[in-house]
Amino acid sequence: MRTLNTIAVVGASLAGLRAVQTLRKEGFAGDITLIGAEHHLPYNRPPLSKSMLRADDEITLPGAEDLGDQWLKGRQAVRLNAAGRRLTLDDGSEIGYDGLIIATGARPRRLPSHPEGVHTLRTVEDSLALRAELRAGHEHVVVIGGGFIGGEVASTARALGHDVTLVDASPYPMTNVLGAEAARWLAHHHRDNGVDLVSKTRVTGFEVDGRVTGVRLSDGRTLPADLVIAGMGVIPNTGWLESSGLTLSDGVVCDETLFAAPNMVAAGDVARWPHTLFGGELVRVEHWANASDQGALAALNLLAGPENAKPYADLPSFATHMHGARIQTAGLPHLADASHIVTGSPGEDRFAIAFARNGVLVGAVAVNAPKDLIRLKRATAAADRLDSLT
Repeated sequence: MRTLNTIAVVGASLAGLRAVQTLRKEGFAGDITLIGAEHHLPYNRPPLSKSMLRADDEITLPGAEDLGDQWLKGRQAVRLNAAGRRLTLDDGSEIGYDGLIIATGARPRRLPSHPEGVHTLRTVEDSLALRAELRAGHEHVVVIGGGFIGGEVASTARALGHDVTLVDASPYPMTNVLGAEAARWLAHHHRDNGVDLVSKTRVTGFEVDGRVTGVRLSDGRTLPADLVIAGMGVIPNTGWLESSGLTLSDGVVCDETLFAAPNMVAAGDVARWPHTLFGGELVRVEHWANASDQGALAALNLLAGPENAKPYADLPSFATHMHGARIQTAGLPHLADASHIVTGSPGEDRFAIAFARNGVLVGAVAVNAPKDLIRLKRATAAADRLDSLT
């Protein structure tokens, strides 16, 4: 372990918390400053689009209560002087460091106009505001974007008894994540559960009369809406690093060990690194497990130094529930040039699909088939061939 006396962790969500916990677990006795934009204890974000909308507020991450006095709540880093190893915060104060962990996450994409009644979902406050709106009994709920957040919100809103229209630009929601067959099944699944799915069109603006009354589409239609949730993906929070000299491209570009520079690492939604399992393909992963595991390894590697650091090569994985169905992914299915259903069928609402590139497995998708997902995840991590499964 190299000698570091002061470590700054920018970002107090899951990746930042795991980094701090790991530093202490490894016996780091120096000063740790954790800088977090929010005033809450670090919390789980996945429930924000599901259980919290149904009034379950138990989302604090285990161990968050143990953070020490060096946690700066409600503060943001606005500038990094990498050469001088100093951070400037939004109140003008400066913090020096020997080592830096960047875990500033991401923020939701927004349309140019967000009138009253249009929401994004990323924070506790966002979820509480949306919960209050759902309880107000709005008649026309429109969800923009059929990704994980949009699909989960649509599912939750339907379970709460709302009429929901889901607008997605693709022919089927989540095609890039799930592949064509599973995405086609998901489209039917939404419709079978009462969601009005509007595909192959984009939102161009809103009709407003005090608050939103309609959603304008690129095909010329206008959908009635008195509550809108925009789930159009996220943008990595790297604006504060623009003058730092770090390489920024859809995140903080790191090496395979998560080092962005000799004395700094990145982790979580903001980190983009070459994944050794996929031939060095630069990837950025927005999943819970990735933030947790990456935060821990980033801290370990910072303590060890670049020469002794270990690559981060964990297989990305994600799980969600939509309208009662369990949907899981592993690896990077979007890299595939071939796929094969290895278990069940979409018509049975239970199936698993293996994805391959040049014959080698790169990912898997499972619907209501968790044991099959485990098997395919192991095969993908071992770089098995697709023909070994068929």
